[in-house]
Amino acid sequence: MNRLARRLAPRTLRGRLSLVALTTAALLMTVLTVVFNSAMDRHLQHQADDELRNRAAAVATTVDTSGPRVRVLETVNDSLLDANVWIYAGTRLLEKPPSATADSALTQAADRLAARGSPVCATLQTDNPRFVRLCSQPVSRLRSTATVITATDLAPYRSSADTLLSGSLILDAVMLACTYALTRLAVGRALRPVRTMTDQATQWSAVGSDQRFGAADQPDELARLGTSLDALLDRIRTVLRHEQQLTGELSHELRTPLTRIVVELDWWRARPRSAVETDATHEVIAEAAQSMRTICDTLLNDARESAQNTATAVGATAVAPVLRRLVEDLDARKQLKTVVDVPDQQMEAGVASALLERIVSPLLANAVRYAGSTVTVSARQLPGGVRIDVTDDGPGVPEVFLDDLFQPGRRADSGDGHDGAGLGLPLARRLARAVGGEVSHDPEHTPGARFLVDLPAG
Repeated sequence: MNRLARRLAPRTLRGRLSLVALTTAALLMTVLTVVFNSAMDRHLQHQADDELRNRAAAVATTVDTSGPRVRVLETVNDSLLDANVWIYAGTRLLEKPPSATADSALTQAADRLAARGSPVCATLQTDNPRFVRLCSQPVSRLRSTATVITATDLAPYRSSADTLLSGSLILDAVMLACTYALTRLAVGRALRPVRTMTDQATQWSAVGSDQRFGAADQPDELARLGTSLDALLDRIRTVLRHEQQLTGELSHELRTPLTRIVVELDWWRARPRSAVETDATHEVIAEAAQSMRTICDTLLNDARESAQNTATAVGATAVAPVLRRLVEDLDARKQLKTVVDVPDQQMEAGVASALLERIVSPLLANAVRYAGSTVTVSARQLPGGVRIDVTDDGPGVPEVFLDDLFQPGRRADSGDGHDGAGLGLPLARRLARAVGGEVSHDPEHTPGARFLVDLPAG
């Protein structure tokens, strides 16, 4: 039954509101119709009683109770007064209508009213006419008492009541139809701005538009809806911006190791190579492949974290967990003393988790590569941003190489025995600048090297 009701229920808000309005109007009109027709029935009955009492008062003028016996006087138009009239002296019947018999239902009902001896009215159901109204009127004098009882057919009054009921039902049906039609029209016009706003929001969210609804010159309900849709559009635009930015930067970086692989293979196939040259080519290809794998892993990790963590706002990343995870990965690959100096307070950077990893990872890898024994990673809150420091106790950056430090493919000493293609620091700086941040080197720090990562606050 519930399933059938749900299936038959309107699916649109317009239809549901129209149905609610129609149901409410139907209940209200039913109550009003019942009350109105009940009041009209009572009014018509009172009219019938008034007519009967007036007739009884007119007949009472022809009854003489001044003597020891009750006498009925003959008057002009006596036949009109005698129609449906019973006259009693106490409980003894003096006169009755010519058409009524002594044992008829009407005469018996008149006998009962006369026995009461007080003004009273009653309705009698008979075969023909179906309903008859009777009223008694006592006529008292000093020496004797009489009772006049009049009757009337209720068919005209019942017919008027039935006509009023039929008219009420027809009027109710017309009013319900008009109510439903006007409600649908009014609700449709009222919801038209909502439909327009929904279509605009769908279009704007698909293209990442800067247009917004705003709350100015809008009703309170639409202003709240516009504010909610604006917030949703801002979140969607942030998602699109971060995804496009991350995908664009990492896709660009995939070209570099792929180009190295293609170049090394072309160089190796250009002419016969020695075993040493072949091994060197293999190492370059393996390093480039590892770099591509790292980039792909970053994308996959970011996708998993975005699916699992829905509490953190899009584009805002807690700094401490990311730094600790990166340091743990480095410790697993190389035995060094690593110090993580991050306060317990919650710090959030205004970048995605994967992007934060891609910015900090090259700096940590560089510090681990050249550190003597200790690598220190610290973070602190700045006005409007977050600063991350990566420090090592290695030989530091040669002064002559400072100008080329962030140039792609440049290394201070290509024969120092360390792997690397000179792409990590340029990538970190470009990614940081893409989100409004910066990666820089502190030339005043000695001994070792210190790199600073400034990012907007989340």
